[in-house]
Amino acid sequence: MSNRLARHQDLLTDLINRYKHRVDFLTIRLEEGQGTNILLRGDKVETLSEGISIGGQVRACYKGGWGFATFNQLSTLAERIEDAIAAARLVGEEETILAPVDPVQISCKLPLTGTDPRLISLIQKKELCDRYNDILRHYNNQITTTSVRYGDSTQHIILATSEGTLIEQTWADIEMRFSATARNGDIVQSGRETTGSRKAYEDLINLDKQVEGAAKRAVESLILPPVKGNTYTVVIDPILTGLFVHEAFGHLSEADMLYENPDLLEVMSMGKRFGNEELQIFDGAAPEGHRGSYLYDDEGTPATTTQLIKDGILVGRLHSRETAGKLGENPTGNARCLNYHYAPIVRMTNTWIERGKTPVKELFLGIKEGVYAVNWQGGMTNGEMFTFSAGEAWMIRDGKIAEPVKDVTLSGNVFKTLANIEAIGDDFYWDESGGCGKGGQSGLPVGCGGPSLRIRDVVVGGEAVEE
Repeated sequence: MSNRLARHQDLLTDLINRYKHRVDFLTIRLEEGQGTNILLRGDKVETLSEGISIGGQVRACYKGGWGFATFNQLSTLAERIEDAIAAARLVGEEETILAPVDPVQISCKLPLTGTDPRLISLIQKKELCDRYNDILRHYNNQITTTSVRYGDSTQHIILATSEGTLIEQTWADIEMRFSATARNGDIVQSGRETTGSRKAYEDLINLDKQVEGAAKRAVESLILPPVKGNTYTVVIDPILTGLFVHEAFGHLSEADMLYENPDLLEVMSMGKRFGNEELQIFDGAAPEGHRGSYLYDDEGTPATTTQLIKDGILVGRLHSRETAGKLGENPTGNARCLNYHYAPIVRMTNTWIERGKTPVKELFLGIKEGVYAVNWQGGMTNGEMFTFSAGEAWMIRDGKIAEPVKDVTLSGNVFKTLANIEAIGDDFYWDESGGCGKGGQSGLPVGCGGPSLRIRDVVVGGEAVEE
């Protein structure tokens, strides 16, 4: 851990003690970030950089009103505390309600299973990107555009609060994204792959087959027939399941969306049935080794695992201390910020549907005409409505996988879709490709997981939705 931050712990504690009597709650976050960004597009290098950032944030709450300020110089910290307090006192007019958490003093680090990306030179990282870019560019002469993105970041933070919490926490995150576009006359098709890790640089160095798969899908899709738009029974693979549970259901479980929207809160009322008795949905940062894993959230609440749906019934939601306090529930450790420039808001961590009991091959039985969709190309959600495009798809005919098709989009209402899950596969896969966006904070690492699902009455068709 950086001694540069650790030696400032006493300063943070002294400042907290000096100013805490003027507000109901005060917290200071000091952060050192180190990272690499590489972007290759075709034969061009668009980005090649390494950097270190040091800064912090102050949050103050008074009578329910929040003040927020950021800083890059410790010499201005006292002034920024004054700014945050003044803002909070200006807007506060109700009552500060924060669910209680036990104060903690701890220094912790998410363990790596392999090499820290900071120990790998920029030259080596660029060479890795070059290798993957060569695979994409030379796969086929119909490939017209390629891109390879590499990013890593290591964050070391110190969080001090007016309640006595003092947490030092460090983690690393790595991500790569690959895409290829193929053209045949006026027909254009794309393939993409994304992967990430919070465990080791080695997790990204043997991805040749995965990278080639993006180019292969782009080229092969040029000659595929588009799917005939209709309502089908579909089978989706675990990667699409992970995307579905995160985008379509997970965001609706974030309590800041609920307590400000009485109508949505009524729809998402505890005890309401959303699926059959086999359906179990969870979110939590406590499971180790995933991109949404950590030990304490950005308010100092310990990481947990929260069951959202149990036996098909809504039993939980995701909270910050404020949303938990306002709804009279327990904090879940889901207050997260991308970095010190942003205030923590309620965010998912690792979200998954638990595996079921149906052998995967049996998911297809009895389907006269349906669609088998795997991987994802892109998508969008709007409240309870969703549209996702599959990376690959095949027709299902008489219970068997038949001819491949393209331009497969899956659309529907999340609540109806959950109710229409007919069977849950006995497989399971963690997708570590997620970078979640909300409230202007895009690219927050998350994990998504699940089994294969069989769902009836899904609207399929339309043009592919690009990422």
